[in-house]
Amino acid sequence: MITGGLKWLTIATLAVGLAAVAQAEDFDVGKSEFQSSCASCHGTDGKGNGPVSEQLKVPPPDLTMLAKKNNGVFPTNAVYETIYGLKTIPAHGTREMPIWGYRFYPMANLPHDVDLSYWKMFGPDQSSDVVVRTRILAVVDYLSRIQQK
Repeated sequence: MITGGLKWLTIATLAVGLAAVAQAEDFDVGKSEFQSSCASCHGTDGKGNGPVSEQLKVPPPDLTMLAKKNNGVFPTNAVYETIYGLKTIPAHGTREMPIWGYRFYPMANLPHDVDLSYWKMFGPDQSSDVVVRTRILAVVDYLSRIQQK
């Protein structure tokens, strides 16, 4: 009786574990980063129709048209530089106070102290540069995948 119960418990545990793995594989980091940091202005679909877009002086661009406006080539470097702050977009704010806070800005370059516990959740060996670069590349990848043909 105990062996049969243990057998079913093992099977149930494996099934739950496999379901969790399958669900984790469906998780899109780039989309999640975009939704949490960009969608309020650019919209959940990236077309520039976010909930605050009507309140802005300059309407946000349709980010699904970046490749089309660049002769069919997704401008990876320009998108990366825009998010990182090398390419200035006035609506995004200055590097000292970007619209998305510290999510895409390495802590080492900040002119003031930041709570280090925020970065520790990414692992004790992760530098803020690696975390920021990973987030930016995830958004760049997501944007490249939602381009209109």
